[in-house]
Amino acid sequence: MRIDFSSFPAQEFSFTHDPVLVLENFWNEDERKMFREAMDHSTWTALADMPLVAQAFQNCGNWLKAEMASQEGNRFMERVGLTCIADYIESFPNITGRHINFNYYSYGVEDCLSTHDDTDDAYTYAQGKIPPTRRLALATYFHEEWQPDWGGELIIYREAQNKDGGKLLEVDQCIAPTPGSLAIFAVPRFHRVCRVDPLAGDHKRLSIAGWFMTEHL
Repeated sequence: MRIDFSSFPAQEFSFTHDPVLVLENFWNEDERKMFREAMDHSTWTALADMPLVAQAFQNCGNWLKAEMASQEGNRFMERVGLTCIADYIESFPNITGRHINFNYYSYGVEDCLSTHDDTDDAYTYAQGKIPPTRRLALATYFHEEWQPDWGGELIIYREAQNKDGGKLLEVDQCIAPTPGSLAIFAVPRFHRVCRVDPLAGDHKRLSIAGWFMTEHL
C-alpha cells in the first residue's frame, strides 16, 4: 500500500496481506528539522571504518552511519509505533524477546546499497553473536529536498521464475526518498538503495533505517 499518512486506514492494514507499506507525509516539517539537528550533533562512522559491513557491501561508496541518542530514539519510537507493526510482530509464535535497531544514515554522491534480503547478517555472526530475526525493515527520510534525478531510490523486488524455471528478481516497488515519507516492509525481501547521482551535488540523503526483530527459543 502506498498512501498519504492522513488517509492511512491504520486499523485495517495488515503486513500479512500487504507486505510493503509506504506512507507519504508521515513526518511534518518541524519533526524533520528536529531529527536533522540531532544528526548534526551525532558522531558519524564511514562505511570504510566498518570492515565487516564494508565486506558485505562492497563497491557501495562510503556512506555514513550514526547512533541515535536516547531522547530522539524515544521520540522516533513514539511516532512509528503503529498498531499494524505490533500486530505483525506478535503474530509469530514462541517469542522470547523483542528487539529494535535503528540508526541515522547519510548517503552522498556515489553511495548506494547493493541487493540483499536482510537475512545475511554475516558481519554479526563474525563478531561471535547470534542476531535476532528481522521481521520488518523500515526506512524514512529527513532531508529538506530531493529531486527525481538525484537517485537514492529504494528498490524492492519480487521473486519470479525465468523460462528455465530458475529464480530471478523483478522490480516490485521503486520508492523515491521523498522528504517525510516512511517505508516499511516484511523481511525477507530483496531490496537495494540506488546510487546517489552526481546531480545531487552536496545534498545528502538523510534517513533513519533499521528493523523490528524477534528472538525465539
